[in-house]
Amino acid sequence: MPVVVTDAIVLHAFDYLESSRILRLATREAGVISVLARGARRPKSRFGGGLDLFTEGVAEIAMRPGRDLQTLAGFDIMRRRSGIGEDLDRFTGCSALAEMALRFAGEETAPALYDTLGAALDAIASAPSSRAAETSLAGAWRVVSDLGFAPALDRCAECHTELDVAGAARFSHSAGGTLCNRCGAAAGRERTLPATARATLLAWLDVDSELPESPLAAADIRAHQRLLREFLHWHVGDGRELRAFAMWEGETLGA
Repeated sequence: MPVVVTDAIVLHAFDYLESSRILRLATREAGVISVLARGARRPKSRFGGGLDLFTEGVAEIAMRPGRDLQTLAGFDIMRRRSGIGEDLDRFTGCSALAEMALRFAGEETAPALYDTLGAALDAIASAPSSRAAETSLAGAWRVVSDLGFAPALDRCAECHTELDVAGAARFSHSAGGTLCNRCGAAAGRERTLPATARATLLAWLDVDSELPESPLAAADIRAHQRLLREFLHWHVGDGRELRAFAMWEGETLGA
């Protein structure tokens, strides 16, 4: 039985039988994968109680081709990201990102997506609670980009004409981004994306950018969450509700 050694992040976990756990892992070498951690809940488990959500480490996975559930042989922890669980805003944001990866990433090797997800979780874990939603949105759009569905923001999504990023523009989910006046008129009724919102999205998609000094207003955060949810529905959705995403939006609405 071949053993794959790969960097891995715990995205989901639930108890199985009396002493084991089943985990969903994002991995650098094998995409998103389900594994059985035998004896993980025993007091003297070889995993040492280190299989918490969002923990990252080096996983040893015994692979059997054709099986949906593989066997976790070992897990050496590199990052625990304990700050995520200490704050509800951080936790719901990270849960939404994890759900996106679980739902839309496959078993194909995707190192760039893995790195983007890990960097996003690190950023959220260290973000102040007041900026957790913005940090989560930035990470989520970067995950969308690495999935291959980044929205067009500085060019028309239909005719590819360069657009003035200083102005408002129509945004079409079905077209995949902003539209010029001509294409927007032909498309009919579409959402108008203000210039400030476009600038914010462009900054979030730039991996080298940082959050602006002034935080977004709560109404703007909710509008960006709605835009992201609708975009996911159009481009990678499968008709099922994104439950963690809905919880994240609900938590923001209640803030």
